[in-house]
Amino acid sequence: MELYDVMRTTPAVREFTDDPLPDETLTRILDNARFAPSGGNRQGAHIVVVREQETRERLVALYPSAVRRYVAQIGAGESPWNSVHPPGPTPEEIATTEVPGRFTDPVLQAPVVLVFFVDLAVVASMDQDLDRVGVISGGSVYPLVWNVLLAARNEGFGGTITTMAVVEEPAVKELFGMPDTFALAAVVPLGRPVKVLTKLKRQPIEEFVTRERYDGPPWS
Repeated sequence: MELYDVMRTTPAVREFTDDPLPDETLTRILDNARFAPSGGNRQGAHIVVVREQETRERLVALYPSAVRRYVAQIGAGESPWNSVHPPGPTPEEIATTEVPGRFTDPVLQAPVVLVFFVDLAVVASMDQDLDRVGVISGGSVYPLVWNVLLAARNEGFGGTITTMAVVEEPAVKELFGMPDTFALAAVVPLGRPVKVLTKLKRQPIEEFVTRERYDGPPWS
C-alpha cells in the first residue's frame, strides 16, 4: 500500500476473524516498526508478545476498575479519565457499573496481543517537574506502537491501542516480570479485521491547527 493510503485507512480494530497472525508476518511487522524514533534514540521500549489464553485472561481480569469508571463517566456525559476534572459519578456508582465485553473481548479473541512497556530510566521526561500529568516520555514509545499498527495495516491486519490495564500497572508488571523502572504504555490486540474500513472520520485540519497562536487564524 502507498504510505498515505495506510495513514488514512488505519482504524482502531476491535473485532477479528479467526485467521491466525503467523510469527513470520509478526516478525516482519516488528522489524519494520522498530525504526520509530525515540528521545535521544535511546530505544527504551520493550514489547511482550502474548499468545497464551491464560495470560490474556489474567490480564483482562485487571480491567474492571478502569473500565467501570470509564463507562460511568461516559454515562454521565463526561470525558472519561481526563486529567483535569474529577469524575462526577460516586465511587459507589462506579463500583456497580457493568464491564461491557467490548473492552475485554479484543484482548481475549485476537490471535496475538502485544504489551508495550517503556523504561523510564533511559527516556527523557522533560515535564517531570510540571504540576500536571506527564506526557513527554510517551514520545519515546507511542511512535513505535503506531508504527506497529501501520505495518499491520500494510500486511492486512489491524489492532487498537488500549490503556485500561495501566490503572493496575503494578499487577501487570508482576504478571510479565517487568523490572521496576518500566512503565506500561499500551496493550495492543492484533489480528485480521472482520471489517476493513476504507474511510475514517476525522476532524478537518482547520479545526485543530492554527497559525502562530492558539487563538490565531485556522490553518487552511
